[in-house]
Amino acid sequence: MTTDPNQFKSGFVTLVGRPNSGKSTLINAIIGKKVAITSQVPQTTRHRFRAVLNSDTYQLILVDTPGLHKPIDALGEELNRSTAKSLESVDVIALLIDVSKPLGRGDIWIMQLIAKIPAKKVLVISKADLAREGQAETQIEAAKKHLNWDAIVVLSSVSGLNITSFVETVTAFFPQGPRWFPADTTTDQPLEVIIAEFIREKILISTFDEVPHAVGVQVDELKHDSKRRLYSIYATIYVERESQKGMIIGKQGEKVKAIGTQAREDLERFLAERVYIDLRVKVRKGWRKDASQIRRFGYGEGL
Repeated sequence: MTTDPNQFKSGFVTLVGRPNSGKSTLINAIIGKKVAITSQVPQTTRHRFRAVLNSDTYQLILVDTPGLHKPIDALGEELNRSTAKSLESVDVIALLIDVSKPLGRGDIWIMQLIAKIPAKKVLVISKADLAREGQAETQIEAAKKHLNWDAIVVLSSVSGLNITSFVETVTAFFPQGPRWFPADTTTDQPLEVIIAEFIREKILISTFDEVPHAVGVQVDELKHDSKRRLYSIYATIYVERESQKGMIIGKQGEKVKAIGTQAREDLERFLAERVYIDLRVKVRKGWRKDASQIRRFGYGEGL
């Protein structure tokens, strides 16, 4: 490790973009393991959290945000507030634009929002593995009409294309600074939040219609037996209606068992120890319209 603090750099990079533009997938690719959940469902990311990449010469703090969108309930409003707050006092703002989708009003609105902020701006054309010939160039030219970019990167988190280039690009803008987090840190999220999110991801993947949006997960109890190298997790899945509860539980409890099994497999890889999960499903009517309940779940700015 470098011993000269004058040679060490650190900085905060906020990733913004419309829902499903690839922010969480990019974070996982940079960190080298799964720390952020992903799915095709809008509002997959409900937390503003930091992921940390450490090297001998820099510390890169990536701020993942909920996708900016027109809110339809208190949850959506809270997520937008969380994203706006994440733009404060950062060194770099990286706007992700899905190469496979035309530049939209939502993208332009975000550009107008970040244009007023003094941070460096990096345009990221994401999902390059899905691009047809000329698509990336078209997106770049369209984005240049709305903002002067300090750098542009075309990348694919799936194939790994230009992930290293993105890291080199943003860290070049960093000032000299300290390690804000210990060198072994990969995320600032409490373990209970990570567990709840891994469980929620499996629900997003395995349910349809209104169910994914109506789900909230809370860890009620977490025990760790260091001698047995075992985490015991007791969590509750909350939905808004009885019909949704039945969809989560499934016939003879098969669906909720599968959700627990899939989450356990991810968590065992993350924790490098054995995991036991006990899941319950309860109804909490209209929780997405209740700001106090949203924050109890830790979504948006959380508690």
